[in-house]
Amino acid sequence: MSPQTNLKPSLDEELQACVATLESLLPEMTEIRRHLHQYPELSHQEVETPKFIAEYYRKLGLDVRTEVGGRGVVATFRASEPVKTIAFRADFDALPIQDEKDVPYKSKNHGVSHACGHDGHTAALLGFAKTLVENKDRIRNNVVLIHQFGEELYPGGAMAMIEDGCLDGVDAVYGCHLQSMMPAAKMFFREGFIQAAVDTFEITVNGKGGHGAVPHEAIDPIVVASHIVTALQTIVSRSTDPLEQLVVSAGSIHAGDANNVIPGEAVLTGTIRSYAPETRKMAREKLIKIASSVADALDARAEVELESGYDALWNHPEETKVVKKAMLTLFSEEDVLETPPVMPGEDFSYYTQHVPGSFFFAGARPEGEAYPHHHAKFDFDESAMLNTAKTFMAILHQY
Repeated sequence: MSPQTNLKPSLDEELQACVATLESLLPEMTEIRRHLHQYPELSHQEVETPKFIAEYYRKLGLDVRTEVGGRGVVATFRASEPVKTIAFRADFDALPIQDEKDVPYKSKNHGVSHACGHDGHTAALLGFAKTLVENKDRIRNNVVLIHQFGEELYPGGAMAMIEDGCLDGVDAVYGCHLQSMMPAAKMFFREGFIQAAVDTFEITVNGKGGHGAVPHEAIDPIVVASHIVTALQTIVSRSTDPLEQLVVSAGSIHAGDANNVIPGEAVLTGTIRSYAPETRKMAREKLIKIASSVADALDARAEVELESGYDALWNHPEETKVVKKAMLTLFSEEDVLETPPVMPGEDFSYYTQHVPGSFFFAGARPEGEAYPHHHAKFDFDESAMLNTAKTFMAILHQY
């Protein structure tokens, strides 16, 4: 049975009742979010956060699995005569960033903050779950509520949770990311690729050290590394179809510690961001060839280490139609927008590799000055949590 996508613009009675419940729960979602914001936990080090989530579900009377894939939590809402089983995912890890906001809910854990909105994702999913329970006679599908650890730090938590069965029996999966730089009250969908694949590289250039006053007696790895950085730009400008999207960025060069000494080694690091698998493969191969060839031409030697990060996130067409229709059911047409793809990575990509699904964005730009994700002063408009949960409910209502 395929999801129905013929809802009228006005809400029907059952969905309207669920939305009303969600609206009444925004203060509770806000309280949860601000509590989590004060006690953030780093990726793969989460202890109290999953305990908090599991206890919340136990109080709702839902079946709960803990330590899924390591530190994940999965709760299940069961309908009396389910048509489908639909999963919704939120992540809950924080970042190693000092919170510099001047707000009452500022992080109390030194050097750690929710600078990416995962506290908001968690609160939205918990509010959605409570609405399911309070409207159980109106819900005709089983719902799997996935709370994932470790998204910010590769290898993430998605693959481990999938291997531990979080998608078993699931027909479709959905997720949302709050976006502090996108206008509040706007919702964003996209079919196909929406977030990039992530690869990192480290190039070690081995030359020959010497005195800075007699460079002809040395093989300068800094010069070699500089030529490599310049040559790497041709991967995008001359080896990539202009209609494809690719980023190759050098992020650091470390070499030497004195102004009159040519070091024997330079280490260059950076990132590759791509969508199409063939573009990703080409960029990796070209990077290795360029680094080795440039170094060889300058009598040095380059060793390249490549680390694969998350795969590109691809949204399935039918499930994205469900998302778009759900948004249009709730919001005006001018508030539902197609987003261009973005370059940050996201391990939700592995969920949609296993079952059909779609990932979308909720505009959450706060009043006043807005800061991007991973900034020390990051914050967001908390009404975006309600818009996220409403969209989850409207998605579920279509099945």
